[in-house]
Order: sequence, then structure tokens, then C-alpha cells
Amino acid sequence: MLEGQSLSRVSVSIVGPFGVRSRSYRFTRALVVSKPLASCHLTPTNVDVVLHWCWNVGPQSKRLASFKSGRAPNDRQRQRTLVLALENITTNPETRVTRYRPTQSLDPIRRHLAALLLLGLYVAGCQRHVEREVVVYTALDREYSEPIFAEFTRQTGIRVRSKFDTEANKTVGLVELIRTERNRPRCDLFWNNEILNTLRLEREGLLQPATPTNAQLYPAEFKSSDAHWYGFAARARVLLINTERMGDAPRPTSLRDLLDPRWQGEVGIAKPLFGTTATHAACLFSIWGTTEASTFFRQLKQQVQVLPGNRQVAQAVGAGQLQFGLTDTDDALIEIDRGMPVEIIYPDQQAGGIGTLFIPNTLGIVQGCQHAELARQLCDYLLSPEVEARLSAASGQIPLNSRHQSPLRVESPRTVRAMEVDFGNAAAGWEATAQILRQIGF
Repeated sequence: MLEGQSLSRVSVSIVGPFGVRSRSYRFTRALVVSKPLASCHLTPTNVDVVLHWCWNVGPQSKRLASFKSGRAPNDRQRQRTLVLALENITTNPETRVTRYRPTQSLDPIRRHLAALLLLGLYVAGCQRHVEREVVVYTALDREYSEPIFAEFTRQTGIRVRSKFDTEANKTVGLVELIRTERNRPRCDLFWNNEILNTLRLEREGLLQPATPTNAQLYPAEFKSSDAHWYGFAARARVLLINTERMGDAPRPTSLRDLLDPRWQGEVGIAKPLFGTTATHAACLFSIWGTTEASTFFRQLKQQVQVLPGNRQVAQAVGAGQLQFGLTDTDDALIEIDRGMPVEIIYPDQQAGGIGTLFIPNTLGIVQGCQHAELARQLCDYLLSPEVEARLSAASGQIPLNSRHQSPLRVESPRTVRAMEVDFGNAAAGWEATAQILRQIGF
């Protein structure tokens, strides 16, 4: 094994159309090999580089691998190739490579031998090659998802490259990017912080089926019947009130209380074309029907302040700028933890009420992605009870797996009346719903 070895020099043989040339380079500081040879990426090209690493402890050389260097075998490209190689196998990818001393070109026999050896290395390397990187597009806030990715990397050695979106248009921007890249996907795993757009990707054939081991822990209503997506770590759509501003006035208890003239201009919602507010709107159109839901949102537009996101709604309520607002439990808990005078109300719990909507995070592996197996491993990890417990402790996400028994800071579908909704039907009608909302002026 090469891991742990300290290196200081490298000899490079350039195999190209004009024969074989050799150069020696040195490092500005010693580096340590931290990954096995199998993690090195071999790429066919007209000009390849064979690396001969020289140990600090002795003069002996050992050939490790070949790397792509580009079509022009100049020194700058060779140095760039070495830096890329170091990123693959060392703990110190910032180590720079400088010219050390040239060596004599190889004789014709050795040229042919080197070329044959290079071909053998390439073929063998392709057979042994294992990608250890997975690309995730995630709409969950960076401060909650990145520590989980880091722990996954620590446990598995699989690096997670994550791409995030903004609070104002999260999910939508990532979904559009997945659509744009459909012929050459960059994303392996889509971690959505809601469900509507995940279902839309499924309908468009942009998600592939997978069966993580932990999928069996989740109820049927929160996972795809044909294994295209899985829901976990839900949030509730709640009313957050400012207790000081509201005083002794009767508390709102239903979504329809958003239309009460007493609170005109004192109520806030996020724009209902994005994120969980869009999912909420789609579900209301599915349950109430187009006529009733259109009337509700038309009246709502005249009644409320529309803010960029749910966090801004919660912050405005906490600061006393609004009397109450419609937001998510995780954003509401932030204001509670800040000591703001706020209180959570779970809407529509009365007899005959439609109940509180619980919206899960969702996971889906992108169709045609480059690292489907690694994406499945990450998906299985994210569906573990340990990750749900971590999300619950960090941001008040509501565990949905059947093994979770710890007390929660918020209510769950087990403790309050939950809205019964066909998410698939809501997603199917989203285009018509969005068109109506835009016509209303949202």
C-alpha cells in the first residue's frame, strides 16, 4: 500500500506522437499519499503522462499511474497535470510542482516499451477505477446539510460535492438546472426540501428507481410506489404569531383566518410560486378544487404582505413587523430559540378541519447520472434514523421513520391532525395552479 508515504520528487515520462521524453520535477514541500491507486482517474488522450514517484527515504522509483495532460506536451500543461494528480491522491492538493532537472530522452527500444507499458497501465487502471465522488443538488440550508455530508465522507471516504440554491427561489433553480442538464447530467442525487418539484421531475422521467436499504422504515405516503423518490425529515406548515403584538386578541386557528379583515396588512406569507409555499398552494388546489382555491388566493393577495421566503416571514413576525404569518416549523423554531415573543399554532385542527400540512424533504437519483451507486449509498445514509435525529435536533425537522422514539420539539403527524393529500395529484395540477397564481399577481 502507498498510503502514508512521504514524497518529494516526481519523474514524468511524456508518451506522444513524437516518442517519449522525460522530465523530473520536485515539490515545494513534501506531500503524503493518502488515497489508494484505485482512486486515480485515467483518461484517454493523444498525449499521456506516466508518473514515477520518488520516495524521500531512498532513490528507488515506483510507477503509479497515468494521467491526462492535454494535447500539447508543454511544461505548463505537465505541471497542471501534476497538480490535478496530487488532488487525487494526496492530503495536500495545494502543493505546487516546480521544474527540477531534465533527463535524457529514452532510446527507441525503451520508447516502445514505455508506450506498451502505458497502454497496459491504462487498460488495467480502467478496470480498477472507482469514482469516489458524488454530486448533490440540495435545497436544504447549507448549515444543516453540510455537516451531514462531512460525516458521510468521514465514514465512507466518498466525497460529496454539493450545490445549493437561494432562499428566494430554492428548489426551482435546481430543478431547472437538472432539466437543462438532462442530456449530460452533472447531479447524481437531488435533495429537495419539499416534494412538489421532485414529483414533477419524476413525471418528466428525470429520476431513476433505486431501493435504499432504509427505505422500508418509511410510511407509504412519504415514498414513491415505484422507488423514484423517498420522503424524510418533514416540516409542518404553521401559523407563527407575535404574542406581544397580538395581545389578548383571539388567536388565528385556520388558514382561512389569514383573510380576516382585522389583520389586513399585518400578515405575511412567502411567495407561493417557490419552495414549501408552492407545495402548500398546490395541495390546497388539489383539496379545495380550482374555484374555491382561486377565490382564497385572490382574497389573500389583497390581505397579506408577500415576502421572499419562509425565513423572512418568521423573522418579520419575531421582530414585531407582522402580527402573524404562514411559515415552516424549522424557521419558527429559529425565532423561538432567539428568544422572540412568538408562538406556533398548528392550523385547521378543529373537527372537520383539513388539518396541518406536513411536507417532507425528498431524495431522488437523477436519471443517467454518473455515480448512481454512490448516490444510492448516500441516499441510504440520509434515510437512516441517525440522520433524521440529527436534523431534528439541529433544525426541528420531523422524523418520519418508524424507529424514531425520542421526544420532539414540535408536533408530528402522529400527534396532530395531518392534512390528507394526494401529492401526486397536486404535482400533476401544478402548471395550472401556477398560471392562476401568476394571474392573481403573485
